[in-house]
Amino acid sequence: MAKKHQPESLQHRRGGESRAEERRRREARALRENLKKRKDQARQRADSGDAGNGPQGPDRRRR
Repeated sequence: MAKKHQPESLQHRRGGESRAEERRRREARALRENLKKRKDQARQRADSGDAGNGPQGPDRRRR
């Protein structure tokens, strides 16, 4: 695929914003979405009664 002479994701960048700023904003959003996903999963596990933190009891020392 031929490279176009455009900054990556022109549509996401705001006017006068550098690539680094755009990347930082995108990474921050990705982190927030990740955190939200993890919280949702934890909530679902709590609803189902499974704490979701691995096997517990005498055998968990062996890992």
